[in-house]
Amino acid sequence: MKNQIFRRTSGYLLTAAVAAGLSASASAYTLHSENGTELNLDIEAVFGVFTSKESYGLGAKTDPGRSSWQEGYIKYGLSGSHAYSSGASVFGGLNLVSSATWGDGDAGGFTSGDESETDLEDAYVGWRSGSLIPALGEDGLEFSFGRQNFSIGDGFLINGDALNFGDALGPELDRGGAYWLAARKAFDRTAIVRVGGAEGMRADLFWLESDNVAQSKMELAGINAEYVMPEGTFGVAYIEGLDVMNGGATHRDGQQTLSLRYQGNAGVENLFLSGEIVTQDQGDSSQADGDAWYVEAGWTFADMPWSPSVNYRYSSFDEGFDPLFFGFNRGYGTWFQGEVAANYAGPFNTGTDVHHVGVKANPTEMLSVGALYFNFSDTDAGFMDGQELDLYAEWVVTPNLIVSPLVGFYKPDSSAGSQLGGNDTNVYGQVIAIVPF
Repeated sequence: MKNQIFRRTSGYLLTAAVAAGLSASASAYTLHSENGTELNLDIEAVFGVFTSKESYGLGAKTDPGRSSWQEGYIKYGLSGSHAYSSGASVFGGLNLVSSATWGDGDAGGFTSGDESETDLEDAYVGWRSGSLIPALGEDGLEFSFGRQNFSIGDGFLINGDALNFGDALGPELDRGGAYWLAARKAFDRTAIVRVGGAEGMRADLFWLESDNVAQSKMELAGINAEYVMPEGTFGVAYIEGLDVMNGGATHRDGQQTLSLRYQGNAGVENLFLSGEIVTQDQGDSSQADGDAWYVEAGWTFADMPWSPSVNYRYSSFDEGFDPLFFGFNRGYGTWFQGEVAANYAGPFNTGTDVHHVGVKANPTEMLSVGALYFNFSDTDAGFMDGQELDLYAEWVVTPNLIVSPLVGFYKPDSSAGSQLGGNDTNVYGQVIAIVPF
């Protein structure tokens, strides 16, 4: 499987919900709220329909031709909090996820189309300081423990434990399918301390343990420190690998990853700037040390009809770089570069250089449309060189239904790559529906 076990799939689409002014609370129904105590019913349902004219041999698929499949999941449970007279509060959540894949299985061969599973997703408790520590600001100190999600920045290195294989590569890797939707995102065990408020200096100290065999059940710890100001956020993160399962990716045991990043507008209203540089030393000699970095700039033409924006990004990943728990965070293309390439065909976020151009416009407050172009250069053997164009929309049909169709065109340069049966242009389609209750 080469390095495929370290790659991540896209999470579900939330950018349309954010654009519509919705939030995570849109998927919660308040059951009780009185005297500082709140109890919520949490429900989140997502369904996707997918088709790909071509298939890829990085997973279990061996025959060329079309793959058509469906994925879905529903997350449901309870969350709540209780505020004390001192201003401090306790909070917690308990959620299950039921997921499945139907049809032919995904185009990369990581699901068979015969997966379904119901399992625990979130189970966490925590404490927030409220106004107890004025020097740290409101809720300037927070502790939380248990099974929960965790991310750093825009997901370049960590955005939950969301690699969701099915049973196509063996029952030990099966997490219930829903490969693209990434139904399961929570780390199995966590201890997280957050210090600081919404502005100025803040930090996260974290210990995370994965129960995901496809991630070698990695245990890791580190610190993420940020300086937040109106012009943008500067961040530095250090991550150290502590352990992996027997027979797992041994280079992750003792691995050291250091990251520096910035994201903001530098005080210019319509400007977008983002960049990150990562250096990584492996825990043993089985894999070379590696670096990764990207720079991105964008501009929104706010005075034009539909307020169009254009972004350019260049990213570079050494052959020895381990992309860890990267994931879908601020929209299509981050950090899954190309819906076909990033999820099924490659190249992935290692051993590749990528030029990316994105354009987006907003015909109405409830509708966004966009196009993404990627040019991939495989820095290893060159077999994964290719180009991809994705056209998409994000439509808030009603407050309880968000739909995102996408069509992609992926052209590998070589017939010796992962595409089965040659290097013809693949035509790929997907429709994602999100139902916030």
